[in-house]
Amino acid sequence: MSFTTADVVKLRKATGAGMMDCKNALKDAEGNFDRALEIIREKGKLVANKRADREASEGVVLAKVNEDGKFGALVVLNCETDFVAKNDDFVAFADSILNVALVNKAENLDALSAMELDGRTIEAQVTEQTGVIGEKIELSYYNKIEAETVVSYIHPGNKLATLVGFNKGEVEIQVAKDVAMQVAAMAPVAVDKDSIPQKEIDKELEIAKEKYRQEGKPEAMLDKIAQGSLNKWYKEVTLLNQTYVKDGKISIKDFLKQNDSELTVTAFERYTLNV
Repeated sequence: MSFTTADVVKLRKATGAGMMDCKNALKDAEGNFDRALEIIREKGKLVANKRADREASEGVVLAKVNEDGKFGALVVLNCETDFVAKNDDFVAFADSILNVALVNKAENLDALSAMELDGRTIEAQVTEQTGVIGEKIELSYYNKIEAETVVSYIHPGNKLATLVGFNKGEVEIQVAKDVAMQVAAMAPVAVDKDSIPQKEIDKELEIAKEKYRQEGKPEAMLDKIAQGSLNKWYKEVTLLNQTYVKDGKISIKDFLKQNDSELTVTAFERYTLNV
């Protein structure tokens, strides 16, 4: 059974594999297109198994919000080298996964991996791309935010992205973007102090008390001094209490209230591949 150049092009379009790989697959399949598809996919599984123990520490972090602005998603697609991470096709593949998450409002990573992209599960597509690219490809992280307004930010280079949810609709876009960039720049760990688990607060208090104890501060004063240290820590790690990077005289909470007295952040998400 023969095949034409058009068949090779069609197989490349369907799989993303190189022209020679598609030509060889059609040759091995004796021109049978469906069998050639399976050969390409089997190669992806074989390569994926061989590279399973490789470290995929490069990749892209992308975030986006759906059309109504109330649902945002963030995905991390890993690969082995920065060369692949910068490849337009790789970035486009990650973006197509993100779009599936937005359309279907994926609940978690397992749910997203099981969703279909171009007629096959995303999990299967990732495996096939491992064969096409020749590197370990891994969909390693997914999260989402639902709120009255959600905004996304991707730092140039696709290594860092954020999502921020607000309690009100139709938030001024520049205000929302500034907060999303604040999250990117200052890496808060919680929205406010009420969002921090008590065990983390207790841990910080103990660390502070031990520090001042080592400095020779009176034992009777340790609780008071440590509380002051804790308040300083809140300003460093909670988004609403952080100093606004564009205006060192006010906090993010103050910045939001300048624009709307009732406006606040309900949730945020931040992920970076930068060490």
